[in-house]
Amino acid sequence: MANVDIAEPETGLSHPLTPLTAAELEDVVRIVSTDDRFDDDTIFHTVTLKEPPKEDVIAWRSERPLAREAFCVLMVQARTWEAVVSLDTGAIRWLEEKPGVQPAILLEEFVNCEQAVKADPQWRAALHERGIEDVDRAIVDPWSAGCYGDERWPDRRLARAYTWLRGSDADVGYGRPVDGVHAIVDLERMEVLRVEDYGEVPLPPLTGYYTPDSVGPVRPDLKPLEIVQPEGPSFSVEGNRVDWQGWAFRVGFTPREGLVLHQISYRDKGRERPVLYRAALSEMVVPYGDPGPVHNRKNAFDVGEYGVGRLANSLTLGCDCLGTIQYFDVDQVTAAGEVMRMPRVICLHEEDAGTLWKHTDWRSEHCEVRRSRRLVISFFATVGNYDYGFYWNFYQDGSMDTEIKLTGCLSVGALPPGEQPQYGTLVSEQLYAPIHQHFFNFRLDPMIDGRANTVYEQDTVAEAPDPSVNPHLNAYYPVSRAIRNEREAARDADPLRARTWQITNPSVTNAMGQPVSYKLVPGETVQPFAHDNAPLMQRAAFIGKPFWVTAHDEREQFAAGDYINQHPGGDGLPAYQAHERDLEDTDVVVWYTVGHHHIPRPEDWPVMPVLKAGFALRPVGFFDGNPAMDVPPPGSKQSCEAGCSGS
Repeated sequence: MANVDIAEPETGLSHPLTPLTAAELEDVVRIVSTDDRFDDDTIFHTVTLKEPPKEDVIAWRSERPLAREAFCVLMVQARTWEAVVSLDTGAIRWLEEKPGVQPAILLEEFVNCEQAVKADPQWRAALHERGIEDVDRAIVDPWSAGCYGDERWPDRRLARAYTWLRGSDADVGYGRPVDGVHAIVDLERMEVLRVEDYGEVPLPPLTGYYTPDSVGPVRPDLKPLEIVQPEGPSFSVEGNRVDWQGWAFRVGFTPREGLVLHQISYRDKGRERPVLYRAALSEMVVPYGDPGPVHNRKNAFDVGEYGVGRLANSLTLGCDCLGTIQYFDVDQVTAAGEVMRMPRVICLHEEDAGTLWKHTDWRSEHCEVRRSRRLVISFFATVGNYDYGFYWNFYQDGSMDTEIKLTGCLSVGALPPGEQPQYGTLVSEQLYAPIHQHFFNFRLDPMIDGRANTVYEQDTVAEAPDPSVNPHLNAYYPVSRAIRNEREAARDADPLRARTWQITNPSVTNAMGQPVSYKLVPGETVQPFAHDNAPLMQRAAFIGKPFWVTAHDEREQFAAGDYINQHPGGDGLPAYQAHERDLEDTDVVVWYTVGHHHIPRPEDWPVMPVLKAGFALRPVGFFDGNPAMDVPPPGSKQSCEAGCSGS
């Protein structure tokens, strides 16, 4: 479980979406530990707030409490259980065994797996055969084993462990892969089941230095850049609620998803208008395109197989965040049932975002310009070699966007001297990075001025060359089509047609009589290059289409299903849509997958400069006009040329 470290509770009872406090987490662990059905060897895989039903939260008033409960995933003697613990009654309210599934790999298992591999005589012998005597310099990362239909131990809890040789703490650790050596590890018993050896590849020269002292002289001509807000920030935080420039939302965090935003709304003309009920990262997968034995099973589902919330960073002022910062701490329960505080995991701050709007009257030379400011809430997670930042940005014009920042160290392979890779790029001497893709699926629970919404797919089309209608052959117009049923609700992107998806409330209209809407504008997207019958596509069917719509069901939270670790597939979005539910004028959920196609470059080594991908949500008729007309002129004379308003 994870918990945002919040300020004093709001007046009245705490909001039902307030994350569990450290004391509540301790109570959950105590309740489970004293239950006769569990013992001292129980592994606390997940402990998090069980969110009350959507309709109950919407109807909630501060004088009426809702049940305070925790959702738990527990492992006992290789068996997986789900439990709901009532904090009101101090007992387990519901318990069910989940046979045949594997929860995500825990951080504690990462550590213990490395120790088990480094103690294994088969693995040590494989390194000695390569002339590596000091095996203590090796590092071992467990990767999820996946599911390919050829597993020798399908009922075991498995990881596939890869090895690198590290020179010192000054290198990234991944610059000298011991290629061809894999250890298959039983994570429950911490036993190496088999060491696979595909033959020796010479170790590349060590080139992965990344600390300031190791890379050589740093640039001497970079002057200080100070970001100050002498009067403090424009946002306010009360409990886990944030208010800023008309926007309001609640902050949550889970071990699996990381940052969760609840009840996103915009205050317009004195009325708080709902936009999204819930928004979070649902799943990730990073498929590699190299068919060789070292990389062909690298298809990491970083949400379902690891949990990005568990792997979140503690952020540092001046490094990860600049300006006046509001941090949120996170509490999580370890595998042993101890409550652990992770400080400064979530960062909230304001940024200058360039020009908001501007017009110059060329006749009078009068200029009006407004600076755009955005509110940013974010967190970073490190999943082995890669680092991912997840940013939700809110703007004064009622729009918002989601931005993913990809950085960290490439997963690389070794090559003999003089050899060139077909399925990757040489990034350093004898070192290559395989081509791969990153897919990020976001689950968005819209509530555009209410729960009864309809999603339209909108394309722009050219008018037919009819002399009576289009005499100069220049006409084009938008065409919208309602997505009426789940049978038709898995959609392709089409940037050549300027395709967007409009989430509309047909029962609420603006001043022009148009139904209020928000549209999802795709950012970077790409098709998967794995074949349709590949094991990857059976497990990650959600990447086959970038946009999906389903009827709202609180049991359907994850694009690849509840338990993707070692799962053969078939769960998740295809299973949800198999219900063939109607989608018009009802409570819907939209799922969007950001796809980043990564052909590595030498410039990506040893640590990759940040690459960005994402999508936007923009109001379409939600307001009667530009909601940012009331933003005041810039307060600083340096922000505007002479003649502009505010100078």
